[in-house]
Amino acid sequence: MICYRCGQEAGNEKRCPSCGENLAVLKKIRIISGAYYNQGLEQAKVRNLSDAVVSLKNSLKFNKYNMDARNLLGLVYFEMGEVVDALGEWVISKSYRPDDNLASTYLDEVQKNRGRLDSENQTIKKYNQALHYCQQDSRDLAIIQLKKVLSMNPRMVKAHQLLALLYLQEDKLELAKRTLRNAAKIDSGHTITLRYMQEVNRRLKEKEKNSSKKSQDEDLISYQSGNETIIMPKRFKESSVGTTLLSIVIGLLIGTAVTSFLIVPTVRNRMKEETRQQMLEASDTISSNGQEMKELESQIETLKQQLTEEQENSVKVESQISSYDKLLSAYVSYAAQDFTAAGEALDKVKTKYLSKSAKSIYKELSDVVMEKYFTQLYREGYSAYQKGRYAEAIEAFKQITDEKEDFHDGYAAYYLAQSYRRSNDLQSAKPYYQFVIDNYPDTERARTAQNYVNAQEQ
Repeated sequence: MICYRCGQEAGNEKRCPSCGENLAVLKKIRIISGAYYNQGLEQAKVRNLSDAVVSLKNSLKFNKYNMDARNLLGLVYFEMGEVVDALGEWVISKSYRPDDNLASTYLDEVQKNRGRLDSENQTIKKYNQALHYCQQDSRDLAIIQLKKVLSMNPRMVKAHQLLALLYLQEDKLELAKRTLRNAAKIDSGHTITLRYMQEVNRRLKEKEKNSSKKSQDEDLISYQSGNETIIMPKRFKESSVGTTLLSIVIGLLIGTAVTSFLIVPTVRNRMKEETRQQMLEASDTISSNGQEMKELESQIETLKQQLTEEQENSVKVESQISSYDKLLSAYVSYAAQDFTAAGEALDKVKTKYLSKSAKSIYKELSDVVMEKYFTQLYREGYSAYQKGRYAEAIEAFKQITDEKEDFHDGYAAYYLAQSYRRSNDLQSAKPYYQFVIDNYPDTERARTAQNYVNAQEQ
């Protein structure tokens, strides 16, 4: 025994060896807790689960650290279909004693079966929906929901009791009795089950009594003889052939009438009721499936968004890697005095993916390399222009003007326009002619460009 004051082991001593605290009261409390636990254990063995719950709760009131009582209470709740309460007791038990505790085994067994947890969750939702239908006085829908609950969790005592109560209200006494018997198989001593069963038996006896009295009254006849009333059984009298035939005809007519006015409407009403029940079940199934579809669509949409984000991140990472790779390649080419290769590599660098220090390196390298790179491109383009290779010239001059349109006092733009014109593409040449006209108005190039623009407009 552990001393409640100092927390030291005290064994079976009446006083704590460490602090001297009187432990007699604590010992008596633990004995009472153990007695209630034993009582609850005996009740659980004979399936008197509701009384077992009361006994085990009393045991825990006296000693909340009685792990045997708490674990058994969780098992009793689980057997009654109260999975949430059972899990709660086992979690509390495990928090008090993390090691060497059966509650850990119980929790592991439940958590291994994720389908079982999802099923229990759906069971609770459907049971709450049945309660909502009862509050709205929609007994038919409540009965359908409770049947689904019991198909998913046949041990849920509360669902059996509520279903039996609905059958009682619908005067379906045999179904109520059968449902209560199923509840009693799980918990034989539940007071609500016993009270409902007593009410069912009372109504059945009244029904049998009324039926017997009615049958007895129908088998007797009475008549007055003077001042006395004579009651005697009915009996058949011998009759003639005509009377017999007349009786047969009357019987046939009565049978036809009964069939037409009683049996046929009853069959039709029963078929309508069955059809209505099937429609309600189908509607409920469609509603449940619709909800599940919405949840699945929501999950799919979330996964799509995550996939899109991952793809965007992947593209961003690839662009970053490529930009750093091109920057490094440009630096290597610059060190080897290959300004063309260095310029081409720098042209493919996307600066938005570079860090602050990398952007600084890019700017310094670009200022040195690009001027020499553009000069080299200009020479190649001008050489191609003079040799009549206008497509090569256009490619070289276009690379220059895309980055620096005023390169070499606008000559790059002028010869690009000339290359386009000589390739019979005056439409593409016009913007570059106009650039030369606007920026270098007093030059021979501008006058030549103006002549070509005027000629195109005419």
